[in-house]
Amino acid sequence: MTFKQTIGLLLLILVGIATGCASFQTKFGALAYDLLPEETALDKAYQYDGKVIIVGAGASGLAAASILEKNNIDYQIIEATDRYGGRLKKVEGFADFPIDIGAEWIHNRAAILNRLKGKEGDEIDEALFPYQLESSAVWDGEKLKEVPQSELDAYFKGFPEYKFKNSTWYDYVDNNLAQLVKHKIRYNAPVTAVDYSASQVKLTLQNGEVLSADKVLMTVSVGVLKSGAISFLPELPQQKTDAIASVTFLPGFKMIMKFSENFYPNVISCKEKGSTKDFYDAAFKKDSEDNVLGLLSIGSSARYYYGLGDEKAILKDVLAELDKMYDGKASRTFTGQYLLEDWGRHEFTQGTWASSLLGKSKIEALNSPLNGQVYFAGDAYDTYRQGGVPGTILSGYRAIDLLLSQVD
Repeated sequence: MTFKQTIGLLLLILVGIATGCASFQTKFGALAYDLLPEETALDKAYQYDGKVIIVGAGASGLAAASILEKNNIDYQIIEATDRYGGRLKKVEGFADFPIDIGAEWIHNRAAILNRLKGKEGDEIDEALFPYQLESSAVWDGEKLKEVPQSELDAYFKGFPEYKFKNSTWYDYVDNNLAQLVKHKIRYNAPVTAVDYSASQVKLTLQNGEVLSADKVLMTVSVGVLKSGAISFLPELPQQKTDAIASVTFLPGFKMIMKFSENFYPNVISCKEKGSTKDFYDAAFKKDSEDNVLGLLSIGSSARYYYGLGDEKAILKDVLAELDKMYDGKASRTFTGQYLLEDWGRHEFTQGTWASSLLGKSKIEALNSPLNGQVYFAGDAYDTYRQGGVPGTILSGYRAIDLLLSQVD
């Protein structure tokens, strides 16, 4: 969730509080900390004699697998790509700090990191810094308007967020989850069909191979489910199909650019209808000597960029807009180094992240298992409203607890 989205959400919540209508649906991240479960699958012991297959080695799949590993349950993870982490990704060597080319922000209290790995107390192991902006501007396409510091301070006070100082979300998931289970991952194995019509679930892979398991946990991107790339037999219930369709999962990408000087504020929020488009100082509070500017483009702005053609054309247009904002400084100081991570057009994501806060009935329909055999987890299935990586991990714990608890 980006700066503009969280500002809007914060206003919605504050209105709800003022009118006495702040509900489950309006809480998110730090404001939903009280919705965290008292215990998770980390706090329980399980016995299960069947075999479990987890589809997807992203944060939720790795979290679920860690529970199976700790309880000595037979399992396998099958991953469509050649790496684990899903939309989490780290790039080293681009700058003098590791680049979060996937999720970056912790939209919650710092202590959430302990809850996710089963550590007691609030003293965390990771080095973080509060993401309290010191400068920001709004761009309407013609001129920049500075955001008053009082508004930035109020935003942080109402919705505190953090970022990793010297590491990334990928490091956190790698160290606490992936290292436990990576020996059970099979890569380059996209699933094209799920047959749960018999006592065992059969998964058909893209190469035609069929795998069988007693139970399956699907953690694929909801964008893939929305696209119909995976067929189900029997077909998904209408209620689940409707719930999947209702999830907002927009196309988009992240671009990281390196400059020889810092000519920009911490955040530039662009006013564009049907779009989230924010430039942000990726080196902010990183004790870095490099000048690294990020761009998050989601929704209609991403579709516009896609229409330009390849990533070189996108880069050219982005630099031209920055030049318009800052009198040509972008082109004059651009080092030629950039990264582009395109979730929207990637076959196995087909979108950015689940950004809609669904009602209780839709969340229940999303999480409802198929015939007690096929279960679901991921960012769209977050029942605790924690958002981002925390909500995704907790979804994995919740789904595997349900899977292991519903034993005939």
